Amino acid sequence: MNKKDTKGPGFIQVYTGNGKGKTTASLGLALRAAGHGYKSIIIQFMKGKIDYGELKAQKMLSPYLKIVQAGGPHFIKRGSPSEQDIKMARKGLKTAQQALTGRKYNIVILDELNVAIDFGLIPLKDALELISHKPPDVELIITGRYAKQEIIDRADLVTEMREIKHYYHKGVQARDGIEK
Repeated sequence: MNKKDTKGPGFIQVYTGNGKGKTTASLGLALRAAGHGYKSIIIQFMKGKIDYGELKAQKMLSPYLKIVQAGGPHFIKRGSPSEQDIKMARKGLKTAQQALTGRKYNIVILDELNVAIDFGLIPLKDALELISHKPPDVELIITGRYAKQEIIDRADLVTEMREIKHYYHKGVQARDGIEK
């Protein structure tokens, strides 16, 4: 791990709610950390093979940023995920466990983990077990709507993004560099 003795204690942060900005906030944190020489890994649950700008940016920020996608390019039906979707999410959880215990990263970001739990891809008990093994000097960030109360209770910081108005409701699709 890089600069591990200078950062101080690592906390658990949760970004949740129905508003835009949860993933963006975690990406901003990883960008800021890279500027200080800290290494971050982002495991993106339920995301894969989509041309997200952060995937291109990681090449510019290497070795300070690594992104691993643990999902496919399709939408998952809540409550009835496919075996393949479950397999990809559980592989992502294993990657997260290795990232936490491997001591290579100062920051571990579990993007959309809350949604993966809510949709039945990952059991809540497995996510709580992962959280309980967080080393004291690693920052753990968990994003996504539908944060379970048990995760909120374990967090040191919880921010809820609340939608007040969104241009998506006027038919605006996800735009390169802004939403993807």
